[in-house]
Amino acid sequence: MMDENERPDPDETQGGMSPYTPIEIKPLARDASAAPPTAPAPREKKRRTVSVGAVAVIAALCIVATFMTTYVLLSVWYTQGGTGTVNQAVEKMELLDALVRQDYVGEIDEETLTDWILKGYMAGLGDPYAGYYTKEEFSALMADNSGEMQGIGISVNMDTETGLIDIVSVFPNSPALEAGVMPGDRIAYIIEGEQYYSVVEIGYDAAVSMLQGEADTYASFVVQRGQTQEEMQKLTFSIKRGYITEYTVTSRLYAPDPTVGVIRITSFDGGTPNQFTDAVQSLQSAGATRLILDVRYNPGGDLNSVCSVLDALLPQGPVIRTIDKNGNEETVYESDANELDIPMVVLVNEGTASAGELFASALQDYEKAPVVGVQTYGKGSMQTIRGFGDGTGFKYTYRYYCPPFSDNFDGVGVTPDIVAELDASLEGKNIYKITDEEDNQLRAAYNALPDA
Repeated sequence: MMDENERPDPDETQGGMSPYTPIEIKPLARDASAAPPTAPAPREKKRRTVSVGAVAVIAALCIVATFMTTYVLLSVWYTQGGTGTVNQAVEKMELLDALVRQDYVGEIDEETLTDWILKGYMAGLGDPYAGYYTKEEFSALMADNSGEMQGIGISVNMDTETGLIDIVSVFPNSPALEAGVMPGDRIAYIIEGEQYYSVVEIGYDAAVSMLQGEADTYASFVVQRGQTQEEMQKLTFSIKRGYITEYTVTSRLYAPDPTVGVIRITSFDGGTPNQFTDAVQSLQSAGATRLILDVRYNPGGDLNSVCSVLDALLPQGPVIRTIDKNGNEETVYESDANELDIPMVVLVNEGTASAGELFASALQDYEKAPVVGVQTYGKGSMQTIRGFGDGTGFKYTYRYYCPPFSDNFDGVGVTPDIVAELDASLEGKNIYKITDEEDNQLRAAYNALPDA
C-alpha cells in the first residue's frame, strides 16, 4: 500500500522512496497513501524480580534508558528555542516514569514504552501525515519505497473527515482486486483473531500497520461501501497477502478510436518513468496520434518519478516549487527543452492526489493538456522521513509544494477545465472493469482532445 507514504508524495522523501521518506533521506514526493508499515511482531516479555530497596536505583536507570531517545529530540528542540515547554515535558515525564515504576503492577517492555512515547509526540503535532516508526515499521516503510512489496495490493489515504482509511486504488492482478475490494471503499475495522479494532480509535498509522504484512499471511478488515446512509454496505474481507508486482503504467488503444492511446498511471514510483516511455512508444508504433493520460485514483508517489515523467512532456521551465514554514519559495525541479509533441488530455477524479495532482496541474499550467473530470483530492504537502540511526524513524510535514505557475492546492484540489462526473450507473463498479464504451468520463476526455 502507498501517503506517501506516498509510496512518498511530494510528500515523502528520497533514498528509495511515498505512503505516503535523512540520516537524511532527501525529500521525495509520495502519496498520502504510502504504503503502510508492517506491524511489529509481539515481543516476549521478561519478568524481573527486585527488592524494594533497589527500586529507586532501577527506576533511575530505567528513566535514562527509556527517555534517552526522547531527550535527544527534546535537546534539539531546546537549542532551537522551545525552552519552557521542553523543560516542563522532561520534568513531567521523569516524575511520571518514577511513580509508575514504583507502583505499577504490570510488566514494562522498555522498547515498546519508548516507541509509544515517541508515537505520542508525533501524534501531538496534529499533523495527519506525521508518525514515528518502530524498527519493524521503518524497515517495511523503506522497503516499500524501494519497490519491494508484499501485501494485498491497495493504495490508501486517510479520510480526514471520518478518520477512516480510504482505498484510493486497487492494483491490477492483486489479491485485493481478486477478492472484490474496490476504490472508494473505506476501511472501518481491522480484524485480528476475534478482535475488531476501530480505525478511528486506534488511529490511521496503527491501522495501516496492521493491514500490511508478509506474503502468505492474512489481512482481515471491514469496509464501508456506498456514498449515503441508505446505500451503505458493510463488507468483511479476509485476504491472503502475496508478492505484489506494481505496474504503475498500463496502456491500450481506445476502443472507439484506435488512433487514440490511453495511458493509465496508477501511482508514481521508481519504475514509472521507464514504463511511461515504453507505453508512449508502444502506442505510437500501434498508430496512436493522440493520448489520454488517466490519473484517476492515482494517490501520488515519488517526487523524482513524477518530475521525470513531466520532464518528458513539458517544455523548458519549472516543474515544482516548494514553500517552507517561513514562506520561502524554491524551484526544486526544472524541465529541459525536450518535450513530447502530441495532443493529449488528462483525466482526474476525487481519488487523484498528491503527485497525481501535481502531474495534472503542471500540464494544465503549461497549457499542454486540458484537465477533464472532477475536483481532485487536495494534498499539496510534503513529508520528510528521517532515521535515528538505530533502525527507527519518523515523518512529518515540512513543506508545501506548488505546480509550475499556479497556487498550492492543499485542501482544495485541482479544478478541471471540463467537469465530467462519472455516470450514476457506473458508481460502485470497479474502475478496472468499466469498458471504454461504458466510461463516460473517458469519453469526455476523448471529446476534449485537441486535433492531431
